[in-house]
Amino acid sequence: MKGKLKRILVIPLMVCILISGGCNMSSTTVTETSSDLSWWQKTIAYEIYVKSFKDSDGDGTGDLNGITSELDHLKELGVGAVWLTPCYVSPQADNGYDIADYYNIDPAYGTMEDMDRLIEEAKKRDIRIIMDLVFNHTSNENEWFKKSRSGKDNPKSDWYIWRDPKPDGSAPTNWRSIFGGSAWEFDETRGQYYLHTFLPEQPDLNWENPEVRAALRDVANFWVKKGVGGFRMDAITYIKKPAEYKDGTPDAEDGMVGIHSMTANTDGILDYLHEFKSSVQDGTDIFTVGEANGVKPSDLDDWTGENGVFDMVFMFGLVNIDLPDETNWCETRDWKLDEFKSFFTDGVKSSEGAGGWFPVFLENHDQSRSIVHFLPEGGDRKARAKALATLLLTMKGTPFIMEGEELGYENVNWPSIDDYDDISTKNHYEFALEEGYSEEEAMEAVHHFSRDSARTPMQWDSTQNAGFTTGTPWLPVYPDYETWNRTSEKEDPDSVLNYYIKLSSLRREHSELIDGDYEEIMHDDESIFAFTRNNGTKKATVLINLTNKEASYDPGTVKDATCILCLEGDADPGALRPYEAVIYEE
Repeated sequence: MKGKLKRILVIPLMVCILISGGCNMSSTTVTETSSDLSWWQKTIAYEIYVKSFKDSDGDGTGDLNGITSELDHLKELGVGAVWLTPCYVSPQADNGYDIADYYNIDPAYGTMEDMDRLIEEAKKRDIRIIMDLVFNHTSNENEWFKKSRSGKDNPKSDWYIWRDPKPDGSAPTNWRSIFGGSAWEFDETRGQYYLHTFLPEQPDLNWENPEVRAALRDVANFWVKKGVGGFRMDAITYIKKPAEYKDGTPDAEDGMVGIHSMTANTDGILDYLHEFKSSVQDGTDIFTVGEANGVKPSDLDDWTGENGVFDMVFMFGLVNIDLPDETNWCETRDWKLDEFKSFFTDGVKSSEGAGGWFPVFLENHDQSRSIVHFLPEGGDRKARAKALATLLLTMKGTPFIMEGEELGYENVNWPSIDDYDDISTKNHYEFALEEGYSEEEAMEAVHHFSRDSARTPMQWDSTQNAGFTTGTPWLPVYPDYETWNRTSEKEDPDSVLNYYIKLSSLRREHSELIDGDYEEIMHDDESIFAFTRNNGTKKATVLINLTNKEASYDPGTVKDATCILCLEGDADPGALRPYEAVIYEE
């Protein structure tokens, strides 16, 4: 019913594994993985929201020196690639995704010397730093934009997308930005509108201009020379705009149409990206992963692999599984387990078919916490978090852990929209009210989907502000920090953190979990997500009960195999407790 945020009632989610008790893992010697794999295919990646990871100077904002101080935490997790959200100079209209200077570090995060030190200290631990390249747009305080808006005779006049008003003075098209409101902003200085896919403070670059593309390649090569290990390419599917700017069919009562449907993956985009790849990546060992909203598994032949433009692409079908319309958080849909399974199976198989590689993720800085997003509420928190960890670290591909995911974080549940910081959250809330939803319905959607849930400060210990800062944190620390923190969990053998560490070790000890082929089994089972990983030498079978009820399977599935991940004392093939997972090897 319109206006109701429907709760996922069916086993919605991902994966499951031991509920409580110790974990029986083999102590097999580390096996050499396939020499055909690149370093980034063998490792675990970790996303750091720089503003929220660790504050070293007491100003309430996380910084580069804070990250350097906690590199051993990442090393213990088995992390080999750390993706940093943007830490370039920025006025912070969108928490750094509005870049004013690609060549310098924002003073809030430190200095370029701090960045050099971070890259070097990470390298000592076999960890490489991955930079977030935001190339669809810049900040409106970027010098490029200031020159572009100064007049049509400026050399950078067409570095951005400018259009005259319609005859009545209104915006050139009826496109709605990703964050709500018109995607066009009128500039008094220039007397024209400029396009912004996101905020008005984030004007879109004009990739049609070869000078723009060359300038962006120079930025990337600057960071390659700094020694970074790769790039995550933000909002990359929006860089190519259509040849004509026309109104679209309105999709809401505001008379506008979402810009995604009008610009995403426009023909010709791949030409630009091939140009980038050949000028930046070829001849290096860096990797690239594109934020490819709108790219489907059937598109991967063009996007990944030797003939594609990226090594991996983040596809968002899974995280949007409960949203029939991404612009409206208040309308959700129920979904079934086989749909959930298919996102992984289709992603892995399509990536393989394209000669590419699959990035496995359940969370990022734009998504709410996975144990709330995917799993039914009310189940044991620790069990649900361990369940998702199992899927993340045994699925074929490079797993991406979101900061705090390894500690089992849940969503924030602040009572008022005024408590939230994220501009997207606030805009979705206002959009819901404009569309006729009640404040209660709008807030329910906010609690379920807000990006702030992934951005609360990292909880390091049980001291004030969770050890994140000695000052006032930029965003409130989650109130459960006294028990759900890194120090407490490290001391608890049964914690979510120690489970992640054990699973990371298991991946290294059993190479088929890294280089083995993936095959889904029992697809039609409504309770269990099951698959095998087989590298020709060893075969692992992973069985995960995704429900809060006991589930059963044919014991012959794991006949003559040894359980390498089981609950203590659990030797009963064929039965799985609620949210239990097992891994057998033969």
